[in-house]
Amino acid sequence: MKSERSGERSRARGQGVPPLLATLAALEVPDALRELAASERGLSAEEAGRRRAQWGPNRIAHERREPLALQVLRRLANPLNLLLLVLASISVAMGDRRAAFIILVMVILSLTLATVQERRSSRAAERLRAMVHTMAAVIRAPAPAAAEIPIEELVPGDIVHLSAGDMVPGDLRLIVAKDLFVNQASLTGESLPVEKHAAAGDGAAAGIAGMTNICFMGTTVVSGSATGVIALTGRHAWFGGLAESIAGERVPTSFDRGINRFAWLMFRFILVMAPLVFLINGLTKGDWVQALLFATAVAVGLTPEMLPMIVTVNLAKGAIAMSRAKVVVKRLSAIQNFGAMDVLCTDKTGTLTQDRVILQMALDLDGGDSREVLEYAYLNSYYQSGLKNLLDVAVLQHEEARSLEPAARAWRKFDEVPFDFERRRMSVAVEGGGRRLLVCKGAVEEVFAVSSHGRAGGRSFALDDSHLAALRRSVDELNADGFRVIAVAVKALPADQAACGLSDESDLMLVGYIAFLDPPKESAARAIAALERHGVAVKVLTGDNEAVTRKICRQVGLAAERIVSGAELEGLTDAGMAALLEEAQVFARVSPMQKAAVITGLQRNGHVVGFLGDGINDGAALKAADVGISVDSAVDIAKESADLILLEKSLLVLDDGVMEGRKVFGNVVKYIRMGASSNFGNMFSVIGASAWLPFLPMAPVQVLTNNLLYDFSQTAIPTDAVDAEYLARPRRWEIGNIGRFMVAIGPISSLFDYGTYATMYFLFGARTPARAALFQTGWFVESIISQTLIIHVIRTGRLAFIESRASVPLMLTSLGVCAVGATLPYSPFAGALGFVPLPPLYWPILAAMVLAYLALTHIMKVWFHRRFGLD
Repeated sequence: MKSERSGERSRARGQGVPPLLATLAALEVPDALRELAASERGLSAEEAGRRRAQWGPNRIAHERREPLALQVLRRLANPLNLLLLVLASISVAMGDRRAAFIILVMVILSLTLATVQERRSSRAAERLRAMVHTMAAVIRAPAPAAAEIPIEELVPGDIVHLSAGDMVPGDLRLIVAKDLFVNQASLTGESLPVEKHAAAGDGAAAGIAGMTNICFMGTTVVSGSATGVIALTGRHAWFGGLAESIAGERVPTSFDRGINRFAWLMFRFILVMAPLVFLINGLTKGDWVQALLFATAVAVGLTPEMLPMIVTVNLAKGAIAMSRAKVVVKRLSAIQNFGAMDVLCTDKTGTLTQDRVILQMALDLDGGDSREVLEYAYLNSYYQSGLKNLLDVAVLQHEEARSLEPAARAWRKFDEVPFDFERRRMSVAVEGGGRRLLVCKGAVEEVFAVSSHGRAGGRSFALDDSHLAALRRSVDELNADGFRVIAVAVKALPADQAACGLSDESDLMLVGYIAFLDPPKESAARAIAALERHGVAVKVLTGDNEAVTRKICRQVGLAAERIVSGAELEGLTDAGMAALLEEAQVFARVSPMQKAAVITGLQRNGHVVGFLGDGINDGAALKAADVGISVDSAVDIAKESADLILLEKSLLVLDDGVMEGRKVFGNVVKYIRMGASSNFGNMFSVIGASAWLPFLPMAPVQVLTNNLLYDFSQTAIPTDAVDAEYLARPRRWEIGNIGRFMVAIGPISSLFDYGTYATMYFLFGARTPARAALFQTGWFVESIISQTLIIHVIRTGRLAFIESRASVPLMLTSLGVCAVGATLPYSPFAGALGFVPLPPLYWPILAAMVLAYLALTHIMKVWFHRRFGLD
């Protein structure tokens, strides 16, 4: 075993079958157990501890924290930072070490803020993630029965039980399997589940897809049940090796793509502006060295170097805010998708309803209370080992459970036919008192379909369509009152029958039905109302029937006049589906794949779709959605597929999450609008001044100092509030609108730059190279003060400073930067930076120009928002 283990890690990067698994697949069960030094009684706690120390915890690559050094290097490799480092190298090569130092300070500032905030959010997420455990049913000697333990504690040789909804916790060799079907799509790409059994096979001959007695880590049980022995765990497992090779890779979201489009827009500006500025200044002034340094400084000024920091800090801040509401954010960019979401699809049971179902009544076919029906239902739930659900828990926790258990223990289970979502029923085969019996429970229609007789009031009778109609009426009345109804049937088996299969679910005796109350969560109605107020339409996708769904929907405030059934969805054209999805709000009796199809259809209609679910039948929908949301009590596959996990039962946190996502997006857009419009305006200002003046309009070191101070003023944007009207509806990337804003607002800054040029040139006589320092100082001060204060106008659709005030940190950084900019010409650094004192008359003129700039920008902004909206 040990020698074969040594090759597992290198094998994980190849395509071959793991040697140990190939060996186990070819062995009979007793020999496979001996190979792993295991037994069906399970490992002792001491032996499990020793093996855990040897093989490590059962975790895979994506769960390991990235070391600080690697995190810093990853951020440093961002294209924007690399561009700045290239520009710093050019400055050093040209002998301008001051410029290189300032550029490095910018990079360090961005790196430090982003890294600190991301690590802070990661620690908060880890603390919450520790509260979310994926469990496995494990036998540990000397305990006679399986117990639930976190999968991280599993070791090779552990004996585990699997049932529908479980995620396979490690690569394992099956010991016993009953109607076991496993979804291996995550490894093989197969869309259909694969049947597994315990018999010895051909080892590696058929490849991974054909190893029918091996279950692989990361796959999920669709139906059936099994017991297996763990062979490989963590990074040694096949899935663990794959995860290690692709850790960190993910598909870019619309948010990522929008950020990248803006960054490339700025790069194109730089590619045009820097050479143009270089040529204009070189040709007009004859000093090509200074022209190159100035062009380099302009390129730095056009680079949105704080963008990665702004994005990371905003997302991390949102994650921390959500962690306080007990929400685990598994994927940081999901926060922004949450804010862009305009449709939330949700399962009903366990999400809109409480995670505690109550068994209210057990009735015979005449509608009377029946102890017999209750006993049969209890017997089925007591012995079933397949899909664990709230209905079985409710049966086993019924008030008469104490008196029912002794009778159930008098029987012995010898087989079962596990639940699946096609049959929608399950059966156990038991023996006792000289009899063998099949006890079946499931959806009413499906159980009736395999029943030939009924029993009520001590009499038996053949079932016909009239009985089905009467049963439907009774069930509909209960459904209308919010009850979920499950039918119960039995069948006598031959005394010598040793096993059961699907074919035994026929010719059953229908004895009655049990009714459950599944009340809605207290917070559901308020949460749905809040989401709808904020522009998020809520749609229900459930496998339950129309009547129960309508009752629950009305209780939580959802319109349910039009309910679409799964049967209606079958065979619809894309056009028909698109129209129906916009009209309907509730979809009942839908299969797991139909849930995913509804979400995909809504996405094709242009919606950003979230899905809230907690069951095995929700896995495909959670993966298809833009934002997958689950709860801590969900089955393994639901929690693994989700982007966000709610630790609290209140659904109000959903609306809080939507607001956090919109705040993140709003603050990122503030920076982008500011940067785009400022750079667009600077393009006209720099080119015009370069062509007109006999000297540089601003020294390279002054341009860099201006940019550094401005960058510092922007670091507080993530702390800023966002106007209520901006948060009122979903927001998504509108790159065209950002471009229009840039064109509308950018030239205004150039207008006042030219006003400053005229003031310095004509009023104060800064016309010659000898007076260049005065001109440069005047433009520097006007530029830093105006572009620092203008963020307060751009950040809101309202009247700045009066109707909407920035956060205290943003106010303080803005005032601080303005103060530094105004005092630099009188400071000890003035000489090194090339500044000179400004005439007293400059200051009132500056004040008037800044006020006029803010006022004109506000007027243009109001017009723009009325014409194009807030996006």
